[in-house]
Amino acid sequence: MKQKKIIKFLLAFAVANIFHAFLFSTLIHAAGMQDDVDQAVTILEHFQDIPEKSIPPAVLKDAKGLTILTVMKAGFIFSGRVGKGIVVARTKNGWSGPSAIGTGGAGFGFQIGAQVTEFVIILNTDEAVKAFSRGGNLALGTDLSVAAGPIGRSVGADVLPLAAVYTYSRSQGLFAGISLEGTVIATRNDTNAEYYGRQVKPHEILSGTVKPPKGTQNLMKVLSKY
Repeated sequence: MKQKKIIKFLLAFAVANIFHAFLFSTLIHAAGMQDDVDQAVTILEHFQDIPEKSIPPAVLKDAKGLTILTVMKAGFIFSGRVGKGIVVARTKNGWSGPSAIGTGGAGFGFQIGAQVTEFVIILNTDEAVKAFSRGGNLALGTDLSVAAGPIGRSVGADVLPLAAVYTYSRSQGLFAGISLEGTVIATRNDTNAEYYGRQVKPHEILSGTVKPPKGTQNLMKVLSKY
């Protein structure tokens, strides 16, 4: 009898987590890329709300590209996470248009409830931009070296990057440099095609070959500060 209760208990959790996975999948596809672009503008503004703990101007000035993500994590014992956002690159003519990206995964651990975290990933090298330009899946820490980024406006311009990628997070108003080693990021090709009105490859977008749509005007305005 006790064994049956345990089996029912585990089945209930399995069903709950299947529901979580379905819900996350629905959420990531429900909103169009314009929402991701608008959210990226909001996130960049949020990250500068606390000057003494913001991304250093020197880091932003030297960035070859930026990845901006919103990640949702939820579960009970079993957990799942899904995120979506954009990546942009600095070109000789200014910032490129956005290319759609996403991330997801499952885990096991003490996790009750849900949490939304905003991430800004600094691409410090041309190789990092090329890795995102190739499309497909990209594993941070495997395909690119990754480290928690330095914070604060006192960080000097003469400090050399310690990794190809710097990562920052903001959750419930708390800001910090955080490592995302092991995170896999994938290109959302169908989303790019819908937003640009035709099939486009990430390298066409990030090289500046494809003109940014009108909906990116606010994003370009914010990026122009860097």
